[in-house]
Amino acid sequence: MKLGLKRDEVKLVDYSLEWNEEFQQTRKAIEEHTGLAAERIEHIGSTAIKDMPAKPIIDILVGVDNLKKVDESLLRDFLKVGFLRLKVERPEEKVLAKFTDDTYQEKTHFVHLVDYQKDLWHNLLFFRDYLNANEAVKHRYMKLKQEYINNTATGLNINDYTKYKEDFVKNIFSIRNNN
Repeated sequence: MKLGLKRDEVKLVDYSLEWNEEFQQTRKAIEEHTGLAAERIEHIGSTAIKDMPAKPIIDILVGVDNLKKVDESLLRDFLKVGFLRLKVERPEEKVLAKFTDDTYQEKTHFVHLVDYQKDLWHNLLFFRDYLNANEAVKHRYMKLKQEYINNTATGLNINDYTKYKEDFVKNIFSIRNNN
């Protein structure tokens, strides 16, 4: 299994059972170095959806008591596991990444720090679980992702790729929020 994408690179690879194994190892390291409980560390994103082609990056959801009070000591603990804080600005999360080496050119993992048991936490887990439970919806998502790759002849861009999928993702979130 090869993990990693360079900055702004977009590519999909076939699903691998090794993704879950990698997540489990990383979860254990995060637990050991941060003291966070296992139930606050979840595998999300397409690598957590069975048989889903995905970008070869492991996405990890980490729930904290108060995102606004995440301090330098927790970020130092994540650094011991190899995660660096990114300058990504999102109101409900802080993003960290792990890289293949100290050139920091190729990311292999993301940690999404969010408020534990709040809306974003629940929405991201619902999305994963909903696609794993609904084969037809999973195939629509798979097709959407592949359409972006196939229809973008040049200049594949991670921000455009994310925007291309945004309505689909929000529609799944709305299913949870309307129940």
